[in-house]
Amino acid sequence: MSLITERNNGPESTGSEFISKLPLITAGYWVIKICATTLGETGADHLSMTMNVGYAVSSLIFIVVFLITLFFQLYSKKFNPVIYWLVFTSTSVAGTAISDFMDRTLGLGYAVGSLVLIILLTITLTAWYLSESSLSVTNIKTLKGETFYWIGFLIANTLGTALGDFLADDSGLGFAGGAILISALLGLTLTAHYLTRISSIVLFWIAFVLTRPFGATFGDLLTKTPDQGGLGIGTMGTSLILSSLLIIFVFNSWIKQKGTEDNIEFLREE
Repeated sequence: MSLITERNNGPESTGSEFISKLPLITAGYWVIKICATTLGETGADHLSMTMNVGYAVSSLIFIVVFLITLFFQLYSKKFNPVIYWLVFTSTSVAGTAISDFMDRTLGLGYAVGSLVLIILLTITLTAWYLSESSLSVTNIKTLKGETFYWIGFLIANTLGTALGDFLADDSGLGFAGGAILISALLGLTLTAHYLTRISSIVLFWIAFVLTRPFGATFGDLLTKTPDQGGLGIGTMGTSLILSSLLIIFVFNSWIKQKGTEDNIEFLREE
């Protein structure tokens, strides 16, 4: 689903030789994102529930991990798939823990928690647009813009968890029903991309939020017991499977990025 195709021309860009710090939005991006978001669901649940660490402590741990990985991403000079997807996965895991803390420990519930997060995401995107005059996720030119980018991702992933839990538990659809509904909505978003003139950036954010509850419901489908409507693989087994898939996809992305950089160096020598 290639919703946005422009390249980043950041402050260090000198023209076509500039290598973006952010990936293009391609089908491969969405595949890795779904793996990362599903891993976020199972990984956070394993620490907070299976290991009984608790939602509050889990949230603090994953927020610290997010901030550490974000530091390396913000101050890197070029796009590094490993660093990028480490930060992204940390937003997914942290988002799951934060959502569970809000909805369960604080007692907001899935519906109210989702509403609060929708408001926060709207405020963040509005502030981002007023500051940068764009919500593009590939053509980011400033450190402030990239900071908004990651804050938006963290909130959107947290919102996706709350929405996924709402669909699975409160709506009566169950894990499989929630995944089917989200899949249908993603299909409509993809259709709108090809058949309408709706802004590609608007469609990106719709798809971004929707793929998070898909990952959440799919993760629950894999980890929950058959009595709960799941497949019973468990949080540990599912997290290991998803981690392996994520490593394979990110390694493939790194190989492609390395090839791109080698081509640029070859052109410079010519």
